[in-house]
Amino acid sequence: MAKVEVSMPKMGESITEGTVIEWIKQPGDTVEMDEALLEIGTDKVDTEVPSPAAGVLTEIKVQEGATVDVGTIIAVIETEASEAVVAEAPAPAPAPAPAAPAPVEEPAPAPAEAPAPAAAPTPAPAASGEGVDVLMPKMGESIMEGTVIAWHKQPGDEIELDETLLEIATDKVDTEVPSPAAGIVQEILVPEGDTVDVGTRIAVIGSTSGAAASAPAPAAPAPASAPAPAAAPAPAAPMPSVPAHAGDGAPIPRVGPSGEFFSPLVRSIAEKEGVSLQELQALSGSGRENRITKADLMAYVSQRGSQPQVAAVAAPAPAATPQPAPAATVSFEPTQVAADGGSRIEIIKMDRMRQIIAEHMTRSKSTSAHVTSFAEIDVTNLVRFREANKAAFQQREGIKLTYTPFFVYAAVEALKDHPILNSSVEGQEIHVRKDYHVGIAVAIGKTGLVAPVIRNAGQMNVIGLAHAANDLANRARSKQLLPDQLQGGTFTVTNVGSLGSTMGTPIINQPQVGILATGAIKKRPVVIEDPNIGDTIAIRSMMYVSLSYDHRIVDGAMASSFLRRYTDVMESFGPHGELR
Repeated sequence: MAKVEVSMPKMGESITEGTVIEWIKQPGDTVEMDEALLEIGTDKVDTEVPSPAAGVLTEIKVQEGATVDVGTIIAVIETEASEAVVAEAPAPAPAPAPAAPAPVEEPAPAPAEAPAPAAAPTPAPAASGEGVDVLMPKMGESIMEGTVIAWHKQPGDEIELDETLLEIATDKVDTEVPSPAAGIVQEILVPEGDTVDVGTRIAVIGSTSGAAASAPAPAAPAPASAPAPAAAPAPAAPMPSVPAHAGDGAPIPRVGPSGEFFSPLVRSIAEKEGVSLQELQALSGSGRENRITKADLMAYVSQRGSQPQVAAVAAPAPAATPQPAPAATVSFEPTQVAADGGSRIEIIKMDRMRQIIAEHMTRSKSTSAHVTSFAEIDVTNLVRFREANKAAFQQREGIKLTYTPFFVYAAVEALKDHPILNSSVEGQEIHVRKDYHVGIAVAIGKTGLVAPVIRNAGQMNVIGLAHAANDLANRARSKQLLPDQLQGGTFTVTNVGSLGSTMGTPIINQPQVGILATGAIKKRPVVIEDPNIGDTIAIRSMMYVSLSYDHRIVDGAMASSFLRRYTDVMESFGPHGELR
């Protein structure tokens, strides 16, 4: 076993300390490389810190709420080292041993094993001929690219050291990037929405010396003109920013009277903008556990600023504060424009989730040769079985018995007989997965959907699958899913029938090669063939299922065989059987 120390990362040139907001993992938990390990806050940014290695979190050295210097060891992760690695470990050890007399060089190898810099999103400043280059930061060992979400500064704008320059996103975390230098933004090289490799030049910041040199020149005419002092009353402008809302101007505590947590970034913005503790308490946060985020607070400040001086007169402003709160959680920004002929068009900007879904689905269609096959299943016995057991199940297990665990159970049984559908295409190779990690599509209101993964579904019975599906659905709708719960799936099941659809033709979730859609269960007359009494017509509960598969490696015969096996399992649930 090898131990990896996790250090408090450096989030900017002038940032010397950070506060542990929350530990996402606890001692004993397994953590993957680049999986979110904890959330930290500074006076510039709040962000999640990815794990520098895969292993087991064995020790937490800094508790939540504590503030420590950059570079402080905050946790220890124990990784599994192969025998070959262990055998080689002693070899390099003798080399540092002779160097022991030189205590100055000895610490150098140590930080190499504690990969704190991997978690630090600070752009590496590179001096160019005319300014400082801003590079796309690396947010973790396996992160090789990032997407520019929004530029907070534009060419010509002045910027301070560590002031937020832009916001970026990776497949692990969204965060703000502080400026590596003070000066003027000379050039933006990567527009919003573009994805570039780590280390790519994305902007250039120039020195303010030129502007400073020219500043004295305008200063001379200023005293020459008598009216200039008359313009001095302009300082009255800051008066609107006088915190009439801030009450007694008392500092914002880390934890409010009702137990609300305010991060260092939120507290610093609130104190700067004159937002009182009472106002913060009245806001509705969109962060983890309803915490107030920077976006929530800035939306409130902009909304409050649009209300003239009425708020300054009315002390009980909290009564009006709930109004701006929804503005912090609105996903769309509709704008109506009149087109030729008098028609009206509403333009809605796609939010980030919608953009990610669009990109992922388009890439899937261009990657896989999609084909969809259908089957019809008589689930009358399953319906009767569920009706007979759901009340006792909820009383005993504490959750509702839905159809989802039955759908997933039957899919796993079919996958065991058709392993090619539990695989992925890697170049010219087919990688067949031996574990069954089944994704289940969960709708997030009307804005989009996610597909959290039930891991090792092949080792669970219907009861275990019911608990796993219920937990993931609740986490998805409350925005508490962990990064590893959204990746690593080998097959996906989507219940389009829960929304009333009879059937659907789903798009494959890359890099998987198959996805099953279960339609709505409906009663209708069906012809039943009975060798004893002949053909009869009966009312049965029927449903359609559709299987979309990658025709590069899955043929129609294989897909039909999979659906036949799936049908057999679904129809095998007897009305008087037991949960298995």
